[in-house]
Amino acid sequence: MSDDTSTSTFDYVIVGAGSAGCVLANRLSADGKHSVCILEAGGKDSHPFVHIPAGFMKTLTNASVNWLYSSEPSEWTGGRRIAAPRGKTLGGSSSINGHIYNRGQRADYDGWAQRGNRGWGYADILPYFRRTERKEGQGDDTFRGRDGGLTVTDTPWKHELCEAFIKGAVGMGIPYNPDYNGKTQDGVGYFQRAIKNGRRVSSARAFLHPAMGRQNLEVITHAHATQILFDGKRAVGIEYDQKGARKIVNARREVILSGGVVASPQLLQLSGIGDPAHLSGIGVEVRHGLKGVGQNLRDHYAVRMVARVQNTWTINQKAKGLPLLGEIAKYFTGQSSILGLCPSLVHCFWKSHEAVSGNDLQMTFTPASYKEGVQSQLDDFPGVTCAPWQQRPESSGHLLARSANPFEAPEIQPNYLADEMDRQVLLGGMRLARRLLQTPEMMHYYVNEEFPGVDAQSDDELLAFAKERGTTTFHLMGTCRMAPTTDPTAVVDDQLRVHGLEGLRVADASIMPMMLSANLNAATLMIGEKAADLILGKAAPEAVILADAA
Repeated sequence: MSDDTSTSTFDYVIVGAGSAGCVLANRLSADGKHSVCILEAGGKDSHPFVHIPAGFMKTLTNASVNWLYSSEPSEWTGGRRIAAPRGKTLGGSSSINGHIYNRGQRADYDGWAQRGNRGWGYADILPYFRRTERKEGQGDDTFRGRDGGLTVTDTPWKHELCEAFIKGAVGMGIPYNPDYNGKTQDGVGYFQRAIKNGRRVSSARAFLHPAMGRQNLEVITHAHATQILFDGKRAVGIEYDQKGARKIVNARREVILSGGVVASPQLLQLSGIGDPAHLSGIGVEVRHGLKGVGQNLRDHYAVRMVARVQNTWTINQKAKGLPLLGEIAKYFTGQSSILGLCPSLVHCFWKSHEAVSGNDLQMTFTPASYKEGVQSQLDDFPGVTCAPWQQRPESSGHLLARSANPFEAPEIQPNYLADEMDRQVLLGGMRLARRLLQTPEMMHYYVNEEFPGVDAQSDDELLAFAKERGTTTFHLMGTCRMAPTTDPTAVVDDQLRVHGLEGLRVADASIMPMMLSANLNAATLMIGEKAADLILGKAAPEAVILADAA
C-alpha cells in the first residue's frame, strides 16, 4: 500500500454498496442536508451478466463481480468446502443473486421482537417493506407496496412442467398461494422476482443510481475498507485501500457498516472489535471486547433432487446450441425467453411432518437441472429439480478473520446440519419432494429419479446423499447479531448501534438475530430502510394493525 494518504470528510460514511447500503445512501442523502460517502470494494455494476437474469449462473463463478468465498469443510458436508458467493460490485449480492423476492413469515419478525429487539416485530417492519417495494400486478395493499424503488413482478413465463407440479401439489392438499408475501406464506405457486422488462432490479439500480446525481452523495468504487478509525470509543472514519493507495474518509456523525455477513464482522475484527482471545491470536490489538462478533452464522442448506423427464422440453435443451441462439434472439427483441428467467420458478412452503404448526420447509421447482447440484452448469439430459431446505436452521457457526491482513479471506463455518433437528426436517423435505415429483399430474413427464436415485430409501442413505450433494442456498446471515447485552452473541442493539461504542452502526443481513423463512434480499432492503430512519432520528411509521396472524 502506498504511503501517500488522501483524506476527505463527510457526515455519514457507509461501508458497502450492497442491498442495505444502497438504500441507506439514497435515504441519508435525500433531503440534501447531510453529506454521504459510500465505499464499495468492487467496481461499477456494468457487467452484462449482472443485468441479464439468466446471467446469475455466470456471476456465481465470475471473480470480477463475486468474492468467491467458500466455507470450511465440516462433518455434514462430507468434508467438502461449499461455495459462499458474495457480490463484489455496486448492488452487492443483489447484483448476483437469484432475483427472488421473499419476505418470510410474520412469526419470524415477531420472534425477533420477542428476543428483546424493540420495534422489529412484523407490524413494525411491514411499513418498511411497503416503502421499499413497487409491486406490479395482484397483491393486497395491506401488505404490498406500490411506490417504492424495487420493482417486484410476477413470473409471466409459464411451462407445462411448472403447471403440472403446482396442480400435483394442490392435489396433495397443499393450497395454491399466488402471493406468499401477503397474508400467509403457506402454499404453492410461482415466485415473485426483482426483474423488470427482462432486466435485474438490483439495489443499486433501484436505489443508488437514482441518487448518484446528488451533489451531497459520493460513491467510491474499488475502495477496500481496511480499518475503522476511532477517537477513544467513537468511530470517526474509515481507512481504505484504492488500487494500492492508502486513503482515509472521516465521518462527522456516523460510520455505518453495510458490507454484509462476511465483510462487516471481518472489518470489526480487523479494527480490534471482537472476542479478545481470537483477536490476540491473529495479532490484532484489542480495542473493544465483544465476543459475539462473527458468531451466530447460519445458512439454508438445500438438497437438489433431480428427475429425468420426457414428452416435453426443459431449459437444459433450450440453453445449448441453436435453441440457445433462438432464446438470445427472443430476449434482445423483447420476447419471452429463458434469459429473462430467475433460476427458481415455483415455490412450495409446507411442512416436514403433519404435526408441524405452520411451515418449516421451503421447496423450489424449476424445469432445469444442474450437474453436481450446483447452479452453474446444466445437465445434458432433460431434467427437473425440486430442492427442499429447512426454513429456520438450528445449526450455527462462525466467521473469523484469519489474520490481521484485510485482504485475506476469513474463515467461514456455518456448521451445516450439525443440529439433529435440521437433519430430521431435511429428511422430511426430501421425502415430500419425491412425492411432489411423482404426483399423477407429473407422471406424464416423469421417467426416473436421477438423484439421489431409488437405491436411497433409508434415513441414513438419504442423509448420506445430503452430505455428498447438498449445498448452500446463498442465505448467510447473523454474524453481527442484534440482541440485548444479556445475549452473549449480541453485537448491535435494536437501534443497530454496536454495543459499547459510539458513532458506529451495522445495517445489513449480519444483524439478523435468527434465520428468516425466506431468501434474504427483501429483508436486507427493509433493514436499510429502517436503519435510515434510526440514523436520522425519524419517527417510525405507524405499526400496521393486523387482525389475523399470518
